[in-house]
Amino acid sequence: MSSIPHRVAESASTATIGKAVKIVGQIYTKEDLNVDGDVEGTIESTDNKVTIGTTGRVQASVKAREVVIFGQVQGNVEAVDKVDIRREAKLIGDITTARISIEDGALFKGSIDIRKPEPKAAAPATSAPAATPASPTAGIPVSR
Repeated sequence: MSSIPHRVAESASTATIGKAVKIVGQIYTKEDLNVDGDVEGTIESTDNKVTIGTTGRVQASVKAREVVIFGQVQGNVEAVDKVDIRREAKLIGDITTARISIEDGALFKGSIDIRKPEPKAAAPATSAPAATPASPTAGIPVSR
């Protein structure tokens, strides 16, 4: 057995709002979120996944990396990566995302704005390469 402590990645944890729970207000989380209860307000999990379960009823704007809807959502949905609307789902609101999937039987009323994901910025170079002085014959082929 290793003596090195085991560390679970942050995205491996999931928060859950149970069926009997009603939240009115703002939810901000840095982990995946499952909503099986009622939420009114805003839900934000920018770098993670938000799943609205079959018993979930959301009257809120939802912002996440990925949003999966099985239940009911009334509000705008913004996902950096993907929105997945399943067969039993009902979504009334506008969607902004890079990718979308809507299964047959799902109810959707609103508009869809497909945006390409922003490329991650490359780390700036720590030092610029040394410039070589230009010679008067630069670019002229030399035969030997």
